[in-house]
Amino acid sequence: MERQDMQGIFVPLITPFSLDGELDVASYRKYVSNLLSHDIQGLVINGTTGEAPTVGWEEVVQLTKSTQELLKSKKVSVPVVVGTGTNDTASSVQRTEMAAEIGADAVLVVVPYYSKPSQQGIIEHFRRIAQVGVPVIAYEIPSRTGVSLSMDTARRILDMNGVIGIKDSSDRLELVSELARSGSGPVLCGDDLQFHAKLSQGASGGMLASANVNTQAFIDVYRLFRSGDVIAAQQSFDRVTPLIRKLFQESNPAPLKWILASQGLIASDQLRLPMTSISMELEAELERLLPSFIQS
Repeated sequence: MERQDMQGIFVPLITPFSLDGELDVASYRKYVSNLLSHDIQGLVINGTTGEAPTVGWEEVVQLTKSTQELLKSKKVSVPVVVGTGTNDTASSVQRTEMAAEIGADAVLVVVPYYSKPSQQGIIEHFRRIAQVGVPVIAYEIPSRTGVSLSMDTARRILDMNGVIGIKDSSDRLELVSELARSGSGPVLCGDDLQFHAKLSQGASGGMLASANVNTQAFIDVYRLFRSGDVIAAQQSFDRVTPLIRKLFQESNPAPLKWILASQGLIASDQLRLPMTSISMELEAELERLLPSFIQS
């Protein structure tokens, strides 16, 4: 994977579990097969939406191999991105090396969380990981990490050999606009509600959990925007914003898993603790809202 591949719609995948908490590979294959019927530009395994903190590496290997088998059987060429970032540099390097061994096209590396490292510490973290040789996508999500990238730090990370772009899940537009203005590198929007706004500021696409539910709608927003029909893109995006708001009303991916289970794409909305299923109140709200959005 290269910088020019950082465009369009990337879908962060959920990790289906059976009722006893085990990996449900059959559901995973059915669910991913459905996504591959759409013209998406990438799949992301073991990210936030995939409940990465509770998924073991042997399960990441299973998911990656299943994805690669599906792509081969369907004769589809889509990059497979594997989340390898932790708050420990040595562990992140090791996971990135293992991702290379299983054929990941790129790795998604989150800014180190919990420790609240200095900006220099963050830079060195990414430098060590980039030296492995697998294309790296940096992942900025301060609401979960407790630390934000400065503009200078973001530029320095993107200047590293082996770093091909950044996923920006912050709630600010300045990072996208400044990086686009300076030509520092491609940015994928990771904050679903800001997708259109960040495209307008120079984002090259989106890595969007909501694209699991009505995939074509997000593809349409992107295509309309890229064709120059900004107003139509905004109107299309406005139609899906009520759904996006509900998907993030409670912690991701609980609402998303409930929807996928209700569609019959996965057998269960089971999550691993400390994540729990959505409230009955949100279930009722989604039941009222979904008929307008569920794709055929």
